[in-house]
Amino acid sequence: MSLNFREWVETHKLFLFYVLIIILIIIFDQWTKSLIIKNVMLYEVLPVNSFINITHQENAGAAFSILSNAGGWQRWFLSVLAICISVYIAFWLFRLRNQDQIILSIGLSLVLGGAIGNVIDRIQLGYVIDYIQVLIMGWPFPTFNIADASITVGAVILIIDALFFSKNSVSK
Repeated sequence: MSLNFREWVETHKLFLFYVLIIILIIIFDQWTKSLIIKNVMLYEVLPVNSFINITHQENAGAAFSILSNAGGWQRWFLSVLAICISVYIAFWLFRLRNQDQIILSIGLSLVLGGAIGNVIDRIQLGYVIDYIQVLIMGWPFPTFNIADASITVGAVILIIDALFFSKNSVSK
């Protein structure tokens, strides 16, 4: 029995919501990065308040600039790794489309949107644009972007889901 488009949309509302989250993260991430490239000089620091700066940095490495001085091979290694993980998460999310695992799916959507946002930079530019700098007691935390924040929030949600909501969690 085949479904028409309207019935398919009706039966996949939550999945389409997750896809919308992913798309919005990618768009917002890329838009903010383009604003930074156009309006903030490389390494310029613009204080927002006493604990947040807007800056413009190019991160050729992974989180916390790990591998940033590795000679260039890391661009393609990190890109392929991110693409493989993104494909895995996309399939996982698709498999969850008819299951009642909303928290898990939102966490996966946030991680996927952030991963795609950063891999776009890495492939196009050879590095990721970072621009949000948080100062902790005057010391700068590693600069990050919307994609990084999305991945981090998504990972926290995945941990919360695993500990408290997952059907496979250990009963206490």
